[in-house]
Amino acid sequence: MNIIWTWDIIRRIIEVLWLINIGFAVWTVFRSRRDIASTWAWLLVLTILPVVGFILYLFVGRQLSHDEIFSIQDEQKQLQIKYLKKQQKLSEEHELMPRGSRLSRDRQLVNLFLSLNDSVVTFNNKVHVFIDGKKKFDKLIDDINHATDHVYIEYYSFYSDYLGKRVLAALEAAAARGVKVRVLYDLSGSHGTTFKFFKHLEELGGEAQAFIAAAKAHFQTPRLNYHLHRKLAIIDGKIGYIGGFNIGDQYLGEDPKFGYWRDTHLRVVGQATMMMTVRFAMDWNTTCRKTHKKKINLEKEFKNFELIAPDGDPDEVPMQIVSSGPDNENYSIRRGYESIISSARKYVYIQSPYLIPEDSVLEALVIAARSGIDVRIMIPCMPDHPFVYRATEYYAKYLVNNGVKVYKYNNGFIHSKTMVSGSNIASVGSANMDYRSFRLNFEVNAFAYNEKLTAQLKKDFENDMKKSTLLTPEYFANQSKWRKFKQYFSRLLSPIL
Repeated sequence: MNIIWTWDIIRRIIEVLWLINIGFAVWTVFRSRRDIASTWAWLLVLTILPVVGFILYLFVGRQLSHDEIFSIQDEQKQLQIKYLKKQQKLSEEHELMPRGSRLSRDRQLVNLFLSLNDSVVTFNNKVHVFIDGKKKFDKLIDDINHATDHVYIEYYSFYSDYLGKRVLAALEAAAARGVKVRVLYDLSGSHGTTFKFFKHLEELGGEAQAFIAAAKAHFQTPRLNYHLHRKLAIIDGKIGYIGGFNIGDQYLGEDPKFGYWRDTHLRVVGQATMMMTVRFAMDWNTTCRKTHKKKINLEKEFKNFELIAPDGDPDEVPMQIVSSGPDNENYSIRRGYESIISSARKYVYIQSPYLIPEDSVLEALVIAARSGIDVRIMIPCMPDHPFVYRATEYYAKYLVNNGVKVYKYNNGFIHSKTMVSGSNIASVGSANMDYRSFRLNFEVNAFAYNEKLTAQLKKDFENDMKKSTLLTPEYFANQSKWRKFKQYFSRLLSPIL
């Protein structure tokens, strides 16, 4: 039987295939729990891009399995309960924070994190700020070289390039002299780095594993979301690093594409380091379910730990280590950002390489600016992800038109993730001002309450302004129609970028 292929038959076949595609799209999206914006965004992609949309979904839209979520939730910080209860009682009596830092804004934010994230406040912390990668990694390697008990490293990117090999050599030397070395990295974020890179380290007694990946995985099951985006280093439980720098040559400004790399990282000496240890241990122990490596015994780590009470020293920085990720729905860092913005009295300065805020954050920024608060945001002058940057431009235009001052950093690439408000509240960490950091990846930030630290971060922002361009409504109005279209189109995809 010969079929005569008429246009009518072809059209009907296309209609049937399109309906089948819609059916699969609805089944694919609704079988996983998502927020409304993400659901509609994926329906749009899967409907208008048959086949291609499903390939994109394979890489971008897949969620963690229930087993992986369970394993993360299963590692709870039970040992902190006694500290939390004590601090919650002190907070109710307005006796928790040092006398110079008992503003209502402080108490509100402290209570928020005590409630949402079990984030104990530590006080005896001395903090040094790094904004240059070379100085930061020189000091980190020096600290590793002087470690006597343990070194825990947790980074989204640990590249096997010049800097990666320098850090690895320091870790190997530490392991060779009997220091307990553990390395946790994200396999997708560390392109080209696999377990083989750490083979000699493990021969020397150290351990390395890729976050929730098989022990000898060369690549991860396709998934661009739900990655370990945290950047932590802990040395002997006394020194901790937290911020935005990853381990790779580009973070030293060695990549011609980006040029100078402007980031922010904190070196902390004090008890906040032990809270970083808790975060690392939970991530390490979760991954051990796949690799069968030995878990960290937190009770042993905290055997001799007692919280030191505040004494009012202006050089000591009260600090909470706050984490968030797809393993819970508290959205602690995002809600912390919202709290800082909504309670600001004079100013809020924000640096982020990506500006794709959720509606609640977006409206908090607009309300603050329209209320007379000096709201300033700094973004890069160049994209590292084209769709993400066009969406960033869309939201930058919206905010500029609503009274927010947005600056485009021109001296290379700005990767810093900071927020500074008033005289004594600041946040530095791994979380960007975007949907991915708020919901899709595992992040960690330090929220600090100290006038000197806040003043320094504010000054760093103001110095960066000298190398930046203030964006205006006219700047966006003069852009080409094609660029504006890309911005609007990218904004439609913002919940999945």
